Amino acid sequence: MDLSFNEKQEEYRQHSREWLIHNIPKGWGTPEFEMPDDESERGKLLRNWDRKLYEGGFAGISWPKEYGGQGLTHVEEIIFDEEAGKLNAPGGINVLGKLLFAPTLMLFGTEEQKHRFLPPLLKGDEVWCQGFSEPNAGSDLAAIQTRAELVGDRWVINGQKVWTSFAHHADWCFMLARTDNELPKHKGITLFLVPMNSEGITVRPLVQINGNRDFNEVFFDNVSIPQENVVGGINNGWNVAMGTLGFERGTLALGRQVRFQNEFNTLVQISKSLNKNGENISQNSYYRQQLAELFVEIRILRYHGLKTISQLLNEGKLGPEASLQKLFWSTMHLNMGKLGLEVLGEEGPYMGKESVGRGVLQDIDLGSRGETIYAGTSQIQKNIIAERVLGMPR
Repeated sequence: MDLSFNEKQEEYRQHSREWLIHNIPKGWGTPEFEMPDDESERGKLLRNWDRKLYEGGFAGISWPKEYGGQGLTHVEEIIFDEEAGKLNAPGGINVLGKLLFAPTLMLFGTEEQKHRFLPPLLKGDEVWCQGFSEPNAGSDLAAIQTRAELVGDRWVINGQKVWTSFAHHADWCFMLARTDNELPKHKGITLFLVPMNSEGITVRPLVQINGNRDFNEVFFDNVSIPQENVVGGINNGWNVAMGTLGFERGTLALGRQVRFQNEFNTLVQISKSLNKNGENISQNSYYRQQLAELFVEIRILRYHGLKTISQLLNEGKLGPEASLQKLFWSTMHLNMGKLGLEVLGEEGPYMGKESVGRGVLQDIDLGSRGETIYAGTSQIQKNIIAERVLGMPR
């Protein structure tokens, strides 16, 4: 594996960085920047960023031009993601559409579906959410109970989804529903495309443990959609979903590792500002060892991410090895959060604007707990690694 970038790619890196510096919202990523309290204003700000990326030529970098992309490679996409991470650029509101739904549609969708849905997604005209998890089907995705029945020439959907990020801003949902109760539970599932303005859809926002308001419950009450709003074929939704989860587990680590590095740098700076028992925390041998281990693990994540992208470039798909990466980064980030609270000590319970680091370390600790659950819990990842990578018996 070649870990270096050629001259043309480094020029692209410089171009990306210069564009980001001139276009990131003023103050973004600094402790002083505050998101609007009004949800519609928050959504508007993030949607505008998606449009700005498209207008600047940085949306769909590796997508084919016929679908609105730039026609470049995953290497340029990696470069842009790294530079965006270094500058704490916004993630946009259509992250699920760009990083999960779009590559899934490219693999399993029809040409008509690709031309219909991909260009407006890139432009920021249509925001997507993901309807997979349910109250009784989180870790065991195949246990979903939301059902879809073909009535005449339309599908009618009934059920509930939960933990649905950005559903209160979304125009569309790519979701799983059970279409055959007679087949084994992995076999009778289909992936549907559902307009969020459909009659019968109710969205209820949820407040997360860290105070963020991105999650939602979504209820489907006799929601009717066209028969052609199926991706990958009827009762083939499990295979389609595994493709989606492969992208979520394996291809997002490179952007994350840069953001983790930024968080690590903040942790180091806060360590230098605090004392325990008359000694600066950053000079304490125990904390220095813990910080050193975190630094090494973030570097490992980068190289593992490059290896995963190399596999995608060479083979065109990701295997169960993506679970190794997901388990690694989610566990590492959880440990970073725990160390952050340990460093804060008695300052830990205070998260206001006047607190140490303005609550950044507490936010890492609270947010990282969910990361060990979504895209497949750590326990599920261990099962996948044991059975499909190591070849161990069930």
